[in-house]
Amino acid sequence: MAELIIPNRIYQPEFECMDRAERRALQLKRLKESIERASVLDFYKKKFKELGITADKINSLDDLRRLPITTKQDLRDYYPFGFFAVDRSKLVRIHASSGTTGKPTFVGYTKNDLDLWSTCCARFLVAGGLTPDQVTQIAFGYGLFTGGFGLHYGIEKVGAAIIPASSGNTQRQIMLLKDAKVDTVICTPSYALNIAEVIKAQGLKKGDLAWKFAHFGGEQWTEEMRLKIEDALGIYAFNNYGLSEIIGPGVSGECAARTGMHIQEDHFLVECLNPETLEPVAEGEEGELVITALSKEACPIIRYRTRDLSKLFWSEPCPCGRTTMRMSRVKGRTDDMMIIRGVNVFPSQVEEALMKVGGIAPHYLIELYRPGNLDQAVVKIEMLPETFSDKMDELQKLKNSIDREISAITGIHFDIQLVAPNSLERTGGKAKHVADYRGLKID
Repeated sequence: MAELIIPNRIYQPEFECMDRAERRALQLKRLKESIERASVLDFYKKKFKELGITADKINSLDDLRRLPITTKQDLRDYYPFGFFAVDRSKLVRIHASSGTTGKPTFVGYTKNDLDLWSTCCARFLVAGGLTPDQVTQIAFGYGLFTGGFGLHYGIEKVGAAIIPASSGNTQRQIMLLKDAKVDTVICTPSYALNIAEVIKAQGLKKGDLAWKFAHFGGEQWTEEMRLKIEDALGIYAFNNYGLSEIIGPGVSGECAARTGMHIQEDHFLVECLNPETLEPVAEGEEGELVITALSKEACPIIRYRTRDLSKLFWSEPCPCGRTTMRMSRVKGRTDDMMIIRGVNVFPSQVEEALMKVGGIAPHYLIELYRPGNLDQAVVKIEMLPETFSDKMDELQKLKNSIDREISAITGIHFDIQLVAPNSLERTGGKAKHVADYRGLKID
């Protein structure tokens, strides 16, 4: 693709380009305010009393480490509304996590919270090329999931037109993309791959669509997948990060330089800690993100363990002029990590390896079994229509190539199974990449 050229627009330069010392003073002020708001909640009231913490005893940002850690289990223990710090009369919206690993966690928003949320989304959308004269298409699901609504109101803040297509019905999505001359699309990266497949099947070319930019979220993806998507669709794809327990999308997002995702530090304090010791790691070292919401009224969350593994950077300035700390893309989650025969493996590592191999589609499913005392790891990978064949020697060469790439990155040899095109499940939401059957009796 040609070099990316986007005018360097900054939505709120007074905050995004703020002097770091001035920003730290603002963070300390807002941290004290957040502690005050959190003090009305039973969970924090008890924790603060045990630790002897009050807002007036927090004298610097270094005191952040004195504050208690909050986990998803804590939110579940106070299900459904035990972390709501305002009266119901002040609530204007309630969202929830997917609940795929247990009960969902509910999050509430006041009117000010929704304004904050949409502003944070507007910042990274503008950083990634969104302008008021564009038409945007949201292919995220609307509902309890925070993605659709968060991006919707962020786009409205910028002033661009919105097609709220929601997720699914790919044929219709493509019709809207083509007929409405859509400039920017919001969806998951795996759904973008699905769109690319259908576009190709329809005989359309890259130039037949006006689509130039995409903002992907809702699931982890690799740099290799970004390159694959951009090549297939002729677009520029930007990464953003957020989670419902903190606010939703908008915690951070990429600028045109794409040197990491800028964290909205005036609203979020982000730590990177060793997940075993909960001690801070050095700049550029991988650790677990722990986030404190500084401005949220309805659900003031203190030091939330995200389980997301990333790296933080703040010393090297970004060419865009923003002075905020940046985070790398999320490598994986500590609770998504697979332990296979004693080796730690993340799905993103398998994806990184697969993207280096030609002749296969970017759709895969990892299946884990334990038929005896030893783990069996299977990865099913779709072939492309043009490479799908029954020539055993060619298939074996392809499998050997895949095995070499995966084992070089993970240290594990998987059972490689090449499957027919379009045989793995497609969804409009998050892609399922792991099925762990260990501990289950499989007939």
